[in-house]
Amino acid sequence: MFSIIFGLGSAIFWGAGDFAGGLISRRVGAVRATLYVEAIGLIPLLLIVILTGQAGTMTITDWMWCGAAGLIGSTGLLALNRALADGSMSVVAPVAALTSASLPVIVGGLRDGWPSAITLVGFGLALLATWLISQAGFERKAIQIRFGILFLPFLAGLGFGSYYILINQGSRTSIFAPLLAVRVTGTLVLLIFAFLKKQLQFPSRAIWPLAVINTVFDIGGSLFYVLAGQAGRMDIAALLGSLYSGATVLLAWLILREKISRRQWGGILITLVAILLIAL
Repeated sequence: MFSIIFGLGSAIFWGAGDFAGGLISRRVGAVRATLYVEAIGLIPLLLIVILTGQAGTMTITDWMWCGAAGLIGSTGLLALNRALADGSMSVVAPVAALTSASLPVIVGGLRDGWPSAITLVGFGLALLATWLISQAGFERKAIQIRFGILFLPFLAGLGFGSYYILINQGSRTSIFAPLLAVRVTGTLVLLIFAFLKKQLQFPSRAIWPLAVINTVFDIGGSLFYVLAGQAGRMDIAALLGSLYSGATVLLAWLILREKISRRQWGGILITLVAILLIAL
């Protein structure tokens, strides 16, 4: 039960962080917005790890697992941004979301054994909800699906899904140190990319409040995900965490008065059913 509660907590916090990150992206672009949230989180996490003495609780192997999570996760994010810029969002967002949610389910089933039939039905509904929620009010028009369109969002989904698996593997004995390891490698990747793209710029004073809010929610989401993985199965934690887009959509509806499409409402309702079945 704690795994489910923590998993939902990660979805809510990640969703709120993505909402704040979206507001920043509108002003400075996705690359700089993502770099800000990664870099700003380094100092408080470093202080927390030092004050709690958690740096010595992780083995070198655990540090490598979590470092790889940050490296691959950041690469997946860059692939997603490139795909969104070059391809159709109605294809890119759902493919990336579904891939990232499916990979931990497959690996978790193979590693830890498959859960009960009712839980598997909940998994299926959660995957369907992830697909539906990630779609905005796109125009209904024919889209020619080509390998070139699917490759980058699929790569992004693999990056995010691998992040779920790798950080779970490296966070068995610590809570905050894994988050620091992830952020160190993620920040390095984004710094290099921003430098190459000539987007390396210090955040303005107007951006700082949103950047701090984004960072707090992003760290909170990762913290809840680590706790969910420690409390129960990795696939349940990852699948529930993948529903973060539902929180983002609801916040945009409540605060920005953005419209929610019928598909997204359907996905939100299916999410509630999926959570109930997974909790049984």
